[in-house]
Amino acid sequence: MNPNIAAKGFVDVKISATLNLFEEIKRLKKEKNAIILAHYYQDGDIQDIADFVGDSLGLSQAAAKTNADIILFAGVHFMAETAKILCPDKKVILPDMRAGCSLAESCLPAEFAAFKAQHPNHLVISYINCTADIKALTDIVCTSSNAVQIVNSLPKNQAIIFAPDKNLGAYVRKVTGRTNMILWDGACMVHEIFSIEKIQHLMQQHPNAQLLAHPECEAHILDIAHFVGSTTAILNYAKKSDCNAFIVATETGILHQMMKDSPTKTFIPAPPNNGCACNDCPHMKLNTLEKVYNTLLYELPEIHMDETIRVKAELGIRKMLDLSAQLGL
Repeated sequence: MNPNIAAKGFVDVKISATLNLFEEIKRLKKEKNAIILAHYYQDGDIQDIADFVGDSLGLSQAAAKTNADIILFAGVHFMAETAKILCPDKKVILPDMRAGCSLAESCLPAEFAAFKAQHPNHLVISYINCTADIKALTDIVCTSSNAVQIVNSLPKNQAIIFAPDKNLGAYVRKVTGRTNMILWDGACMVHEIFSIEKIQHLMQQHPNAQLLAHPECEAHILDIAHFVGSTTAILNYAKKSDCNAFIVATETGILHQMMKDSPTKTFIPAPPNNGCACNDCPHMKLNTLEKVYNTLLYELPEIHMDETIRVKAELGIRKMLDLSAQLGL
């Protein structure tokens, strides 16, 4: 059976309620020589069944070092693209093709190419949370954990375009003191709707708690945070800190690993400026254990990429990795 996924973007085949999905997924992984990569923002069940859990670039790097034939990326579309860029010889599948990203979608290739053409003397640094097409227009890719160091490694007089996240870009510009860096006007919907009033109220209720924030958050959130860092950095900080309570300003999926790493500590999701108590990414949450099973079973949907785009996109990633190695990151 080869199900038609065009209409829905995922394999919509009914699964028996008696099926043990955890055991069946393990069986399929072994049978197909497949691995599962799960981003920190995925549901806990998916993280628990994954072979690797982490940030998007680290996951793709880990996959490239394996002899797996199939990579199932439980994340969003640009992450699966990154895996394909670094693992062109492997089949990369994504549980739901509709799992996009508001940040990646805020930077369209044609518009960005025109913007880049208006600033011919600027070096383009793009946050890895962008599409393969944008990576192909980029000189150096960066992550939220190395963006500051990458920018600091460049000559002070080098003009820079930073894309697509204006909040991360503004944070990098503030920390590095770069005045000749222009920002693309993109943002992540999850990190832009945190309510500073509700967070400050939580801080009053929990005076011993520290606020941990991802640099994709807006500046007024970062200004009151005790620690600003990538998802991995936030996890490591919470694990090593003597503090026992944290308010976490990033997608709530990270709390699963935080609680596993530090079961005696308290983790409170930072609330958004709507009626919800926590802030979930609707794209990340499109992936389910049932879809993971069907995707492995049928090996669909699959990520396909024009080889010219893939090669150009890889150049910016390799430049970042080379710079990171030189900087000892």
